[in-house]
Amino acid sequence: MGYKSLRDCVNDLEKHGHLIRIKEEVDPYLEMSSIHLRVYENKGPALYFENIKGSKFPAVSNLFGTLERSKFMFRDSLDKIKTLVELKNDPIKAIKNPLKYASVSMTALSALPMKVGRSGAEISFGKCKISDIPQIVNWPMDGGPFVTMPQVYTEDIDNKGIMNANLGMYRIQMAGNDYILNEEIGLHYQLHRGIGVHQTKANAKNQALKVSIFLGGPPAHPLAAVMPLPEGLSEMTFAGALGNRRFRYFYDDEGFCISADADFVITGTVEPMANKPEGPFGDHLGYYSLKHPFPLLKVHNVYHKKDPIWSFTVVGRPPQEDTSFGELIHDITGAAIPKEIPGLHAVNAVDAAGVHPLLFAIGSERYTPYLKGRKPQEIITIANHILGKSQLSLAKYLFICAKEDNPDLDINNIYEFMQHILQRIDLKRDLHFHTKTTIDTLDYSGTDINSGSKVAITVAGDVVRDLIKGFPQKIALPNIVTQFKMVMPGILALTLPKYIDENQTNKEISIINEALKAEDLQGLPLIIICDDAEFTAANMNNFVWVTFTRSNPSHDIYGINNFTEHKHWGCNGPLIIDARIKPHHAPPLIMDAKVEENISKLWQIGGSMFGVG
Repeated sequence: MGYKSLRDCVNDLEKHGHLIRIKEEVDPYLEMSSIHLRVYENKGPALYFENIKGSKFPAVSNLFGTLERSKFMFRDSLDKIKTLVELKNDPIKAIKNPLKYASVSMTALSALPMKVGRSGAEISFGKCKISDIPQIVNWPMDGGPFVTMPQVYTEDIDNKGIMNANLGMYRIQMAGNDYILNEEIGLHYQLHRGIGVHQTKANAKNQALKVSIFLGGPPAHPLAAVMPLPEGLSEMTFAGALGNRRFRYFYDDEGFCISADADFVITGTVEPMANKPEGPFGDHLGYYSLKHPFPLLKVHNVYHKKDPIWSFTVVGRPPQEDTSFGELIHDITGAAIPKEIPGLHAVNAVDAAGVHPLLFAIGSERYTPYLKGRKPQEIITIANHILGKSQLSLAKYLFICAKEDNPDLDINNIYEFMQHILQRIDLKRDLHFHTKTTIDTLDYSGTDINSGSKVAITVAGDVVRDLIKGFPQKIALPNIVTQFKMVMPGILALTLPKYIDENQTNKEISIINEALKAEDLQGLPLIIICDDAEFTAANMNNFVWVTFTRSNPSHDIYGINNFTEHKHWGCNGPLIIDARIKPHHAPPLIMDAKVEENISKLWQIGGSMFGVG
């Protein structure tokens, strides 16, 4: 829909039964997030908080909570946007079928941003302070209130103007730590991001970087801020095309760009090399990202429209609302990324594992097809390409298999994909490590911030084993194993004592190796060492979350009867991944039980949430 504002969207969703109003006073400290989490988990409606303790402004969350609701909001433009993306990947289609693609011309027109005058565009901005905004804290150990749905706007100081600007979604800490309330806020981003490129240029010239943070506005705007757009397409043009409404903007008296449709706009400057500790923050891996120095923004102004709405989401162990964001993005872009890597057919950043830690991929294996005993060759090249591609380069574990072995394999089915891999993997040959390299800043399984390792597991060829469904009773596990549970055929989870250090782990692995090295475990290619085998094996989401967020490949992968041959590592028996929590890991996210109990009153008879799942 061509919503003019966030309020238009809220009214439309409410009219069609996609939104619930919460009339009771709700505390922004933990309560709002707890309500959101409960509703999202049950695939519930968007939430409009009318009465927020300590703030005169209302708030909305869970707008993108289901793919169905996201598609409803963009029901008039989604198909046209998909066509535009398709044409970007293959523009010859428009030449061959001009009539078929003529309908997207008006969508392309809406993509052009429109500069407006402050007096003639129904713009009525007032001012407030950071402390007037709902001070929403999502998790008990968070360092303070955060902005979780921002659209952070910056321009290239060498090539100014909206068509060369960057709009990204980087979290904002509004208070806490060492920030001076109402004067300073923290920006969390890395220098390789779009805003980071702009800051690097400003730093080199010893100039302050101007930053505008837009909140709210039509739902196309926050989606544009997270959209992995094709090179050369600006976020503002995408926001206009998707929203069927041109992105309207003007500049304030200090030269900051202002989104005319935003509900709130925070303006400020980042001085060269200025930073303060930001965090902790409950993040998308299901753990806290800890306190680290990040860029500091000196607040200039906080603008708001008449009758504004604060927009927020809750970040935590997936799936969360950002999962639905990802589903919508995938629906729009289709196979855009595979088209950029020759031979790649599909790639899945596994959401249940926190997205970045784990990738599944399917590629072509066409090298030397005339040889007997097919083996991974082309897909190794594809794997290296994937691990060097933008956000995909943050992955730690990449499992890639050959499409020719099963053309119908579902890359989004964790069980089916892992079964395919484990039936075919050659543990002596198929593991390829990248050590002392970069991983996601938010991933604390590595050796230091941004530092860790990767492993590409490349599988091609016929089935070489039948996977066992139960651990053989005749085989005695060593006494250090306090519990064991099959995750699925071919994967065994073992509970071991709490992790102490690498020396202790080496002793434990030696004990396990001694107990199992002479056994026939061909049907058990993977063993997971964990803190709780029952939890790890309860479902596939638990398995991938525990295994791939709590391990660093170079340090935590072992094997029965392992060997190193000309710097290639492999094993003759099962692969072992130590996925226990280590002392350097960030703590997992745990909800506050008292808050959970307190919000339950909203679901009782007479409460705003009564009857809502």
